[in-house]
Amino acid sequence: MPEQPSTSSPNRFERRRAATRQALIAAARQILAERADGDGEVSIQEIAERADVGFGSFYNHFSSKGELFDAAVGQALEEYGTALDTVAGGIEDPAETFAASVRLTIAMVESHPEIMRILRRSGLGHIHSDSGLAPRALRDIEKAAASGRFSVADPQVALAAVGGALLGLIDLRLRHPERTASDAGEQMAELVLRMLGMAVEDAREIARRPLPATPA
Repeated sequence: MPEQPSTSSPNRFERRRAATRQALIAAARQILAERADGDGEVSIQEIAERADVGFGSFYNHFSSKGELFDAAVGQALEEYGTALDTVAGGIEDPAETFAASVRLTIAMVESHPEIMRILRRSGLGHIHSDSGLAPRALRDIEKAAASGRFSVADPQVALAAVGGALLGLIDLRLRHPERTASDAGEQMAELVLRMLGMAVEDAREIARRPLPATPA
């Protein structure tokens, strides 16, 4: 009886291929988090060694270092956005949801420093991305505006303003954690809510409501 073709080999091959790709992305994320200059001075050989894969494996998955580092940033921001959705998604008040996301973002400087270092370095170029954090933040701004909690003429402009402010505070906390107030997240949330059209008293009260647990 002729031997039947194996159906397990392609599955093993795909698993190995996926594992190699993820190892390269993980190495790129480590480099982005460690180096102020990002990928500028790192070689493909160094990336492959960090990932513990063969040099030739790199080009089986990515055409350039830039493509790899874009994938690494995209993955980190998607993880970040998913984590925020998990802990803040159950809040009914859209303004409180947005404030909680701001505060959790600042808290993640300590709990998730790798992602925050990547965000500091590459976040500006992803403020209006179609994946990761940007579409989630835009969704929340639009929802709060539709409910009357925010007063914004253009949600995309509001997103740019909020994104720039958050990146500035993330950079400050990473550079000078000892100089940053312990309630920096609450202060930033209040300022952002006021910027988006809320009254001072309302913004202050919402920014100080009990916060969901930081993503694990």
